[in-house]
Amino acid sequence: MKVRIKFAKSSVMKFIGHLDMMRYFQKAMRRADIDIKYSEGFSPHQIMSFAAPLGVGITSDGEYLDIEVNSTETTEQSIVNLNSAMVDGVKILEYKKLPDPAKNAMSIVAAADYKIYIKDGYENPCSVEEWRSRLNTFFYDRAEVLITKKTKKSEKVMDLKQLVYDFKILEEQGKPVFYLKVCTGSTNNLKPELVLQAFYEFLSLEYQEFAFQIHRLDVYAQDEKQGFLPLGALGEDITASDI
Repeated sequence: MKVRIKFAKSSVMKFIGHLDMMRYFQKAMRRADIDIKYSEGFSPHQIMSFAAPLGVGITSDGEYLDIEVNSTETTEQSIVNLNSAMVDGVKILEYKKLPDPAKNAMSIVAAADYKIYIKDGYENPCSVEEWRSRLNTFFYDRAEVLITKKTKKSEKVMDLKQLVYDFKILEEQGKPVFYLKVCTGSTNNLKPELVLQAFYEFLSLEYQEFAFQIHRLDVYAQDEKQGFLPLGALGEDITASDI
């Protein structure tokens, strides 16, 4: 049986990188007595894959990993068992059975959405209404928004209009919050901080990387009829009758 697990990552666990999170979950599966399936061969390993690696320092309410199991408890009991094996900063939110032909989460990721907060102690240069007006000038009033994405080996010019599906300025506790839904996946992957940096530079404002807290809300697949769907929506809860 294929199972998709959704979890939240917060607190000090935001400083744990992707490879260490993989090792952490491998150990957590054993502690929680999840009957996970192992690969065959001379070096068996747990069959497990993550949807979209989260950058260090980013918190999230929408992280996913897929596993295969030989047998399983119900969704409700499995969540209890897994959370009993979690440390502070990681919480299991969903545990769902996938259809047999379902593709793994990594291969179907199409988008992710984020909220970006200005941390306490750092300057907020604009009111919420000023931010919204400037966002229209930067993004919505232009036919294309070109930026240069730099990697270790090359540079690539990208049009944000094709890769940013939603960009809004929200207000929480009287402060501005940047909301972004961006293209995510193996082909085109856009980091939200790159969009925010381009916005700041367009406005001739100093962009300070450590002034912002990025929080991922969810990760999505794209359906031809229904549009973007959270990865967890592609599975079903496991009940006693399924066991």
